[in-house]
Amino acid sequence: MGYYIRVLAVNSALPTDEELRSCLPGTSSAELVVESAGDDGWSQLVLRHRDGPEIALIERNVVAADELGSAEIAEFIEEVKGEKPESTARWLEQFLPRVKVIYAFQLLGGTEVDDGWAAVHAVQSRMWARCGGILQADGEGFTNEDGYHILWQFSDTASGPWNMAIIDQQGRWTRFEMDLGNEEHRAAFVRGMVPAGVKLRTVQV
Repeated sequence: MGYYIRVLAVNSALPTDEELRSCLPGTSSAELVVESAGDDGWSQLVLRHRDGPEIALIERNVVAADELGSAEIAEFIEEVKGEKPESTARWLEQFLPRVKVIYAFQLLGGTEVDDGWAAVHAVQSRMWARCGGILQADGEGFTNEDGYHILWQFSDTASGPWNMAIIDQQGRWTRFEMDLGNEEHRAAFVRGMVPAGVKLRTVQV
């Protein structure tokens, strides 16, 4: 099935392939090619190294009746039910129906060649800045609109610093950096609490 990261966009404005191409790092060997398009613009792009392997396949799925995007959003809503923290799972259930377009990046072998990840992040960041919304990654979970991680879907072996957020009853986010491998940090986070001793963050990540 492959590994995916996604921009779940609340703005239906379409970033053109030219706009996305312009954001690639100047030192990158990557190029962006339109794989398929329709009357309303591109539907699939390929990010690849010039004369090298493909980095990512990027699909645009509109959230509309009888479209793949609607089925994906319905699956996500079911997926987050019962996840932890409960407060952010509820927030996601309310937020996800607002999504208008899903930009899905299927990551390929070229991510590990000549800093292919930098090209992926550049395109993803431009889409997110242009279209708003939240981010999602398989095996990790969802962010809020500021890009802070809000749901625990990591594996038990996850470790290292990560930017997280918890929402309070007034709908305000508290943002912080925690250690994914710290059991006390994990336990507090899944209860919807800010772990003791963590570094609080401003909105930038």
